[in-house]
Amino acid sequence: MQNSAADYYSLDRYLKTTFGTKVYKLSLNGGMTCPNRDGAIDTRGCIFCSAGGSGDFAAPFDPDVNSQIERAKVYVSKKYNADRFIAYFQAFTNTYAPVEYLRKLFYPAIMRDDVVALSIATRPDCLPPDVVSLLAELNEIKPVWVELGLQTIHPESAKYIRRGYELSVFDEAMAKLSDAVDQRIVHVILGLPNETRDDMLETVRYVASSGANGIKLQLLHVIEGTDLAQDYREGKFKTLEMDEYIDLLCDCVERLPRDMVVHRLTGDGPKSSLVAPLWSASKHTVMNTLIKTMVERGVHQGSL
Repeated sequence: MQNSAADYYSLDRYLKTTFGTKVYKLSLNGGMTCPNRDGAIDTRGCIFCSAGGSGDFAAPFDPDVNSQIERAKVYVSKKYNADRFIAYFQAFTNTYAPVEYLRKLFYPAIMRDDVVALSIATRPDCLPPDVVSLLAELNEIKPVWVELGLQTIHPESAKYIRRGYELSVFDEAMAKLSDAVDQRIVHVILGLPNETRDDMLETVRYVASSGANGIKLQLLHVIEGTDLAQDYREGKFKTLEMDEYIDLLCDCVERLPRDMVVHRLTGDGPKSSLVAPLWSASKHTVMNTLIKTMVERGVHQGSL
């Protein structure tokens, strides 16, 4: 059932309902790479991906997962009074390793008393049967979330960003994970070069009907050192203006099922390497404008 303006389901509300308390993510690094970087598919990575593999805010890699978690907790505790966490393996492709490596990585995290769930960012084409079985095994202990980087359903855009897999691979991954994990979360990038508003809304509608439990709506960030930054400087595309993006976000949210959790509405690019859009660096301004616009449109934003 499609959402109505009053039914926006924020991550904060979902976490409080599910775990009965405030829960914070610890961004971790599993020490893996990606088939788009090691030559299995390509060596350049996705066109938008930074040197950190979308894990710019993750802790430095340490094979001792508990030590990595403790350091990440110190960082989070500087901002929040936190004692319950999601262990979030964020950098690069976090199922792209032998299953025994993954077992030694994920088990110490999920068995901690202060960790309520395990979240794993990966690619749809990196889910072999033994890895899916491990995820199901872990999900019997505590909830496991798998985050899949889809970004777009449109073939030309997928080719441009060097995604490296067909849409059917995403569909197959969703089916594999349907009975294995607690949450299937899909990443979508809004503002990809040459995509129209209708193109972006079509991707959101596809995700909404895919069986996903959650969605991350990410503004396209142009990051220094990426091939995308080179194309931007050559004038090959323009990034979205803030009012365009916020209006688009409202349209996206209104097209989601009532029970789909919105995990992200903007995303953060590292300020030190952000090329465009520069307005996105002022998160306080962006969020205040977003809340105001949602209220005007009757979209209940919950806690962002």
